[in-house]
Amino acid sequence: MPRLRQVPREEVTDPLVQSVYTSLFGDRDPVAHPGTEMGTPGHWWTVLALTPHILEHFVLCSRMYLGPKMHLDAQLRELGQLRAGWLNGCQFVYSQHCKMGRNAGLTEEQVQAVKEWPVATCFDPCQQAVLAYADCLISQRGRVPDGIFARLKSFLSDEEIVELTYITCSYDGYAVLTRALRLEFDDRDDPVVEVAATERYDGADFMGRPR
Repeated sequence: MPRLRQVPREEVTDPLVQSVYTSLFGDRDPVAHPGTEMGTPGHWWTVLALTPHILEHFVLCSRMYLGPKMHLDAQLRELGQLRAGWLNGCQFVYSQHCKMGRNAGLTEEQVQAVKEWPVATCFDPCQQAVLAYADCLISQRGRVPDGIFARLKSFLSDEEIVELTYITCSYDGYAVLTRALRLEFDDRDDPVVEVAATERYDGADFMGRPR
């Protein structure tokens, strides 16, 4: 279960939360009867409903980057979001944006190759520049070498780079939030744990030498 309490439908008084619940869950109580059409449990919504003002901020941000004022191509936007989910080990963000990426026009080969893009041959030079920039935003926490930034600027306008940076960094944050609160597909135990030794283990090191 998520680490925080979920808000059942009977407790909802905020109009935005009511609208979100109806849009995603119909007449169901999403806590008692979870599940969305995209195959997720719906924890993201029922936990953020604890703070309607934060849920509203997320909804407005999503509407913004899907809206008509954006300069950035949708496929490039999705590459940044996909890479953010993959690098953070966030299955929820990664899985959702596999679907969104296809809807934006990415091929199945491209969607699957995002996790190994440096050796993939299915991305054009602009897409490669976007993925390299996303790697710097997420893995290097914004330390972007001049060469990578110059390459990005050879393809995108200043306005497009602002949008790409803002959206990719936003989804970096969403991925961290999802894992920290154990929401959606990230409601799982950490897989990096000690595996018990056999009864024959005598304290020798990994080469079998006595300690």
